[in-house]
Amino acid sequence: MILTGPEIKKRLGTDIKIDPYNENSLNPNSYNLTLHHELMIYTDPPLDMKKANPTEKIIMDDDGYLLQPGRLYLGRTLEYTETHNLVPMLEGRSSIGRLGMFVHVTAGFGDVGFCGFWTLEISTIHPIRIYPNIGICQIFYHTIEGDVKEYDSGKYQKNTGIQPSLLYREFQK
Repeated sequence: MILTGPEIKKRLGTDIKIDPYNENSLNPNSYNLTLHHELMIYTDPPLDMKKANPTEKIIMDDDGYLLQPGRLYLGRTLEYTETHNLVPMLEGRSSIGRLGMFVHVTAGFGDVGFCGFWTLEISTIHPIRIYPNIGICQIFYHTIEGDVKEYDSGKYQKNTGIQPSLLYREFQK
């Protein structure tokens, strides 16, 4: 089952935390999350799964930033979220998709207990100017059955900003 907008609001402060929260971002069965002003790009292709790949930060101002096709941009939500006893899911907004922009390549599935900012894997099929603070994606929540073991990975949990891939850590075990 997916929570309704009123149920999301009802669970704020218990199973769900969204900070900052804006009542106008609440939808019938989701909540719109906004784009932070920072982006990140990888600077030294080809990328290597076994290594920490170098990155560079891009700071957007109110004039926005022009994304180019064929390039992966990492962004993050302005909002910090916590989800307990539910499975959080992230999807791009349809208005964003209709401009040819993909908000997450494969990482729209969250874990029970995730606490942090959502890193967005952004790509586009043609040049598009984006802006900070725009509602870029929506979070929705599935109920679960069974015993809950919350996410406690040291990789992405309680992050403080954009997270590049930390897959290389799995090769170091």
